[in-house]
Amino acid sequence: MTTAIPANARRYGIVDAGFIERLRAFAGERVITATAVLEQHGRDESYHPGHAPDAVIRVASTEEVSATLQLCSQHCIPVVPYGAGTSLEGHIAAVHGGVCIDLSTMDQVLHIRAPDLDASVQPGVSREALNRQLRDTGLFFPIDPGANATLGGMAATRASGTNAVRYGTMRENVLALTVVLPSGNVIRTGTRARKSSSGYDLTRLFVGSEGTLGVITELTVRLYGVPETISAAVVPFADVPGAVQAVIEVMQLGIPVSRIEFLDELMMQAINRYSKRTFPQRPTLFLEFGGMPAAVAEQVAAVRGICAEHGGADFQWASDAAERAQLWDARHKAAYAAMALRPGARNWATDVCVPISRLAECIALAREDAAKAPFPTMVVGHVGDGNFHLPMLVDGDAPAEVVAARALNDQVVRRALAMDGTCSGEHGIGLGKMEFLLAEHGSEAIGVMRAIKHALDPLCIMNPGKMFA
Repeated sequence: MTTAIPANARRYGIVDAGFIERLRAFAGERVITATAVLEQHGRDESYHPGHAPDAVIRVASTEEVSATLQLCSQHCIPVVPYGAGTSLEGHIAAVHGGVCIDLSTMDQVLHIRAPDLDASVQPGVSREALNRQLRDTGLFFPIDPGANATLGGMAATRASGTNAVRYGTMRENVLALTVVLPSGNVIRTGTRARKSSSGYDLTRLFVGSEGTLGVITELTVRLYGVPETISAAVVPFADVPGAVQAVIEVMQLGIPVSRIEFLDELMMQAINRYSKRTFPQRPTLFLEFGGMPAAVAEQVAAVRGICAEHGGADFQWASDAAERAQLWDARHKAAYAAMALRPGARNWATDVCVPISRLAECIALAREDAAKAPFPTMVVGHVGDGNFHLPMLVDGDAPAEVVAARALNDQVVRRALAMDGTCSGEHGIGLGKMEFLLAEHGSEAIGVMRAIKHALDPLCIMNPGKMFA
């Protein structure tokens, strides 16, 4: 599977020995040109081919990021920010070469302010590392995309995950940012205040910008109290429509579940094999409830009744922390479990999001289309948000399969758009969904996005070739 680079791609400066020496003047041996390291930093976990940068710089401070961008701006060198490499639409592929700014070593939790329910961190802090430091405070950071991604990368891609149905996405949970612009200038967006009517919302401009507008070097994020009572359950259903209708009813009634995940029968088979579990191999919901004991009991009773009406029964409970961790670990490893069903295949995992009232129809039609594909497919998703994924296990060396995968991806995405949904609920645009960005927003809105891009990055050095052709 290949991603075409435009024939008229702009010409950039060359990362030669002299340029490398100028980087090493302030970063020393943290400037790396070894082939293995370059290849690692140009490849994410998606089906997209890797494109290695010409150099990697492991930065240690905002000042070093600023110096790097000033130098790259002077020589018109492309820049690609890098966190943990877990993105799914080719976001970190250096399609025009240049310098990869690796922020993973900027991994300090700077401040935890328990009374104000916020924390300030460097971008290389992972969500798991932050929660380990919060363990004794009674607080936690809820955004959980599955992979142990860095918070900087999660902000740049507007990450979501299993907890978003209750706590929102990175869009709702980033209060302030420190950002280095392509020129090397440093700005701070937002404050620690929980609301503001002051000026343009620059914080949310950079959250989700996929590294195309600047480099995030510090974040202030919201924290939440750990619920007094947490219970999780696995609920198998007789069929897919029943499981999806149960989700729709739960959400329409406003029952405050913490997580509500859907996995179809093939996905459950994959999880059982990969994680050595014995779940029923039927369409299944993974649920979690949190709050005061009485509130959790009410939530459980309400959801149990709804599930029973739609063919769901045999709740399997996990109230112990270790049991819950094992349950959600199995869910988080769904992508790897899927790939293990067809060794050697690539996981082309498209994702869409639709209004909750259209979810059942959208999933049903996607499954009808997928049944005609020459490769295995399954459905898994954060359905409480109307967001689902369609992993396609594609043999990249079989041209017919690649063509079929592109056609199926196109069908699923365009149907979601026709239902007033979006081409990506959480994976982002990157390399893979640029054509759908135009279809979703229209030329006038894309023109505004391009104008913002040009105003902040007139040389187009920030992650070029992503979002816009």
